[in-house]
This record gives sequence, C-alpha cells and structure tokens, in this order.
Amino acid sequence: PVTAGSIVVPYGHVIGNEKWRGSEIAQRLQGKIRLIFEDGLGLVDFHLSNRTCILYISEADLVAGDEFKRRLVRLRNTSSLEVIVIVERTQISDQYFLAVQKLVVLELGMVLLPVANQGEASQLITQLVSFYVREQSKDHNSNPFLRKQCSQLAEPSVFRMVQQIPGVGKTKALLLLQQFGSIHRLCNASVKELELVVGQTVAQQIYSF
Repeated sequence: PVTAGSIVVPYGHVIGNEKWRGSEIAQRLQGKIRLIFEDGLGLVDFHLSNRTCILYISEADLVAGDEFKRRLVRLRNTSSLEVIVIVERTQISDQYFLAVQKLVVLELGMVLLPVANQGEASQLITQLVSFYVREQSKDHNSNPFLRKQCSQLAEPSVFRMVQQIPGVGKTKALLLLQQFGSIHRLCNASVKELELVVGQTVAQQIYSF
C-alpha cells in the first residue's frame, strides 16, 4: 500500500500510474503539466502532491460492479493520503452516481468530483495542479491571517472544491469550512444551518447542489 511520504512528487509535476500511459487523459495532459509514469502506485491513479492522490472511476468501472468500491475502501484503510475521487458521470453511469456519491462523500469522507469524460478529467487535474503550485509558491507572509486559516481548515483541493458550489466564492468557502470543518459535515448540513453562515439564497443553492 502507498502511504504518505513514500511518494515524492516533484514541484509542478503529476505522477501517473503506468496503466494510464497512452490514455486520453495522459495525451491531453501532455504539454500542460509535467507527467511522470511509475509502476507500483497500487490503487492510486495519479499523485498530485506528496499528500494528495486521485482515484479515477470510469463509466466502465461503475457498470462492471463493485470492484471500484473495494478499491475505495482499501485505499481509505491503507493510506493516510488525501484522496480525490473523480467519477465519470455519463448517461449510462448516471443511475449509479447517487450510490457512489453516498459512499465516497458521506461514508468514506473523501472528495468527489464528477466529470463527463477523460477530456474533462484532464482539465480538472490541470486546474488542481496549477492550484497546488500557486498555493506552494505564494509568499507565506503575504496575508498571514488568510494563509493560516486556509492551511488549518483544509487541503487546497477541499477549499477549491467548496468554491465550485454555485454562489460560493473564496470568502464563503472559508466561512463554510470554518463553520463545518469538513466536506462530510457540509454535505450533512441543513438549510437552516447553512443560512446562519451564508444567508438564505446561497444556503438553498448549496443544499440543492
């Protein structure tokens, strides 16, 4: 099993599982980010940083049965890495999506990001990598209050994910993570609880999302 610290990801790079060599994701990432392939990543598909990895669930994985669930549970149980789960949500796989969402977010406490296809997944990975690079390269003293709050509250990928919710920008994302502490608790929050933090309109948007 891959544990935190056993993979060292060079600054601005992504380490991909050898099985993705030649895939659409790999082809689209080439030229945008520096992608290195390695054998022996086990359950992990891509490493974005020393502490953050991606597990990719394709349409075929969802249709094929429960093997992907076993991968998720094994990764949660054997690794201290922060796991981002990217799921292909298509017309065919949509019927399975709610069950996957429940397992990934509510039961395992992982971050879940749906994509339509590998092309969209490559864009998402590129955005996440550029976000990590920006976070790492920022001057630590540029805004000590915000810097401290962000680093204490969440990994950059979690902070970024909350900002993807309609009506939520950086400020509201920060407030929500201060209040709820995790994606898991945010997903379980009632409209009333959300209203206390972001107001009625945005609370409804978040709840629906």
